[in-house]
Amino acid sequence: MEAYFLVRHGNAETAFEKRALVLPAPGPGQVRIRVEAFGLNFADVMARHGMYKDAPPLPAVLGYEAVGRIDACGENVKDLSPGQRVVAFTRFGAYATHVITQRKAVAKIPDDMDACRAAALATQYCTAWYAAEECMKLRAGERVLVQAAAGGVGTALVQIAKRRGCIVIGTAGSAEKLDYLERIGVDHPINYRAQDFSEAIVKLFGEKSLDAVFDAVGGKSFKKGFRLLRAGGRIVGYGAAERLEKRNFFSTLGLVLGFGFYHPVALLMSSRALIGVNMLRIADQQPDVLQHCLDEVVRLTLAGELDPQAGAVFPADELGKAHAFLESRKSVGKIVVKIT
Repeated sequence: MEAYFLVRHGNAETAFEKRALVLPAPGPGQVRIRVEAFGLNFADVMARHGMYKDAPPLPAVLGYEAVGRIDACGENVKDLSPGQRVVAFTRFGAYATHVITQRKAVAKIPDDMDACRAAALATQYCTAWYAAEECMKLRAGERVLVQAAAGGVGTALVQIAKRRGCIVIGTAGSAEKLDYLERIGVDHPINYRAQDFSEAIVKLFGEKSLDAVFDAVGGKSFKKGFRLLRAGGRIVGYGAAERLEKRNFFSTLGLVLGFGFYHPVALLMSSRALIGVNMLRIADQQPDVLQHCLDEVVRLTLAGELDPQAGAVFPADELGKAHAFLESRKSVGKIVVKIT
């Protein structure tokens, strides 16, 4: 087998190196997948810059999800068999021709399902489903803010919120992305580069007018979103994308302080909630929950109730270009790299 190793931090074009490896056998409760495509996530970009502490030490094979066919099953895997096409959540290792993962991180998909759409269902849609359905319990008529709504998780959150009948406000940083937000159903697109999103929301609905906020940006964005919540409101943080622009100690400290400080008594008195989501922790400690999320997003996609958006597709020998494109924040939908 071959794998694409992150061998140095920094520039995308020089960060990766293809290496040959011995093909491993799956252990009990595991499956081995021959990969046709793997997805990119913003956490991969953070790892490339040495800013993601969960990433394995260099040299490392990144990657949270893969699409392909099972070519071997370990002991105790009774309901899957070689030849079946699947999408799988991986704990790193997906940048390769083969990957081994746990059975509880795999879902069957049709042979004709687009690999780009399928790849989005693992990390992005599972994160969105867990945040919106398991943590938030969105209800019809609620006002929901989705930060970075044109991204992979953002797109999924918009679709899940609209499925529940919510009023969705979405932020993005360009006119092209605002057009995209309108196409996927955002009721109130806001260009955060052209105006302060919190001021725009106050003009639309008034102060303390939101029921739910999904924040992948972090820092002051998180604090502003929290201040917009009314009683019963809740905010989910699932990233800190702003950190990529703050790479020295003092800037990073400013980002951390920008989140604000929250005391349990203040949360009790205002009846608001803070929730953090890290799907690696869910996968490690509650694999049944991860499998439930993956099964649900696959089921609803096949039923036509969710619609993963295919973005750019790169061949494996252009992995560096794929990374640079994701980092540029010009992309919408899911970016994948095709092996075959």
